[in-house]
Amino acid sequence: MKYDVIIIGGSYAGLSAAMSLGRAIRKVLVIDEGKPCNQQTPHSHNFLTQDGSTPAAIAALGKDQVSKYPTVVFQEGRAIGVKGTDGNFEVSTAAGEQFYAGKLIFATGIKDTIPAIPGFSDCWGISVIHCPYCHGYEYKTQQTGIFMNNDMVVDFAGMIRNLTDKLTVFTNGTALISQENQQRLGKMGVKIDEREIEQILHNKGNISSLVFKDGTFTLNALYARLPFEQHCSIPETLGCNFTDMGFLQVNDLQKTNVTGIFAAGDNVTPFRSVAAAVAAGSKAGAAINHELVAEKAW
Repeated sequence: MKYDVIIIGGSYAGLSAAMSLGRAIRKVLVIDEGKPCNQQTPHSHNFLTQDGSTPAAIAALGKDQVSKYPTVVFQEGRAIGVKGTDGNFEVSTAAGEQFYAGKLIFATGIKDTIPAIPGFSDCWGISVIHCPYCHGYEYKTQQTGIFMNNDMVVDFAGMIRNLTDKLTVFTNGTALISQENQQRLGKMGVKIDEREIEQILHNKGNISSLVFKDGTFTLNALYARLPFEQHCSIPETLGCNFTDMGFLQVNDLQKTNVTGIFAAGDNVTPFRSVAAAVAAGSKAGAAINHELVAEKAW
C-alpha cells in the first residue's frame, strides 16, 4: 500500500499533522518509537485548554482522537532510512519494514546533550528546565539558577529576572561572559558563580542544592540552554538544509528545501513547547494537503 503521507515522529507535531490530513481523508502512516524528549516532565504549561496536564496525557488524548480518523494508521518503530523523491518515497524501519508514500513529514524532535553532572539528567524537565513560559511561573519568587556561560545569558536572565529576584548564573567554570555583560547582569541584581558543579542534590528530580568542592548552594530551579543534535539524521542524508543553530530549515509552510519533504516541531525551531509543536504540525498537514490537491490531474 502506498500512503499519501508518512509522518516520522508521533508526538505533538506529528499527531497534529496527522489530524489535519486525516480530516482531509488522506491516507497517512505515522511511524513513532515512543520516546519523546519530555517523557519525564510532570506538567505541560502555556497550552490553552491543557495548562497543567502531563505531556503523556496530552499525547495519549491526541493519539486517541487522531485514531478515530480511519485513513490514519500508526506503526510503532524507528525509521532508519529513506529513498526516493517527491511522489515516490520509500521509508525503511529498524524492524526491516518498508513503507511507501508521496510526501514526508519529519516531526522527529531533537536530542539534548546532557552534561555529565550527577543528578542533572534526573532533574531534566522537572526542576532543571529550559523554558520560562513552559515552567517559570511554577518557580516564581524562588531561588533560581541559570546554567549558561556565554553572552546570550543576559537576555535570558532578563526574562527570568521578571519572575524572581533570587537569581544566579552558574557558569560551571571561568566565565566567558564579556565584562560589559557581566556589568549588565550586576545592574539587574544577578550574581555570577564560576565554581564547577560536582553534583545536583535532588528528591525525585526536584533540586535541593548544587554541590561544589567548597560547599553547596540551595536552589529550587535551574534553567539550562543545552547543546543538542537532531534526533533523526535522515533529513541530512536527503539533502535538507539546516540553520546556523542546527535546526531543519523550513519556510512558512513547514517545507524544507527538498521537494516533498516537510518538517515540524522541535527539530525546526528554538521555540520548544507543546503548543508551538501542535501549531506547526497542523500547518504542515494543511500545506501538504494543499500541495496534493494542486498536483492532482482533474
